[in-house]
Amino acid sequence: VQLQASGGGLVQAGGSLRLSCAASVHDFSNYAMGWFRQAPGKERDFVAAIGWGGATTYYADSVKGRFTISRDNAKNTVYLQMNSLKPEDTAVYYCAARRAYALGVYIETVEYDYWGQGTQVTVSS
Repeated sequence: VQLQASGGGLVQAGGSLRLSCAASVHDFSNYAMGWFRQAPGKERDFVAAIGWGGATTYYADSVKGRFTISRDNAKNTVYLQMNSLKPEDTAVYYCAARRAYALGVYIETVEYDYWGQGTQVTVSS
């Protein structure tokens, strides 16, 4: 499984960005997906997760109400819509995937088997 993240960039505080993560896998609908982020000198933190069907989602408290995770199984792509961005959202954002055998989401880095290369998001104040 290969994951290609895109959509990062420089935005002013209060602005929006949409990240995309395209997966090269033939049965994408059987994978749970997640977004994580890592700021310089810090650990990789959970941001959002979505189950294989898209009906189940989960968010870190720090982004709840501002970020929305979604997926298009026909396009093998997961998205992260980020609104009301804050300087503290600045980080490299990574998408992750794991085969799912039941409904549910995963929020720990160790639960994911595949990672994208990351895309930089910088929010200026």
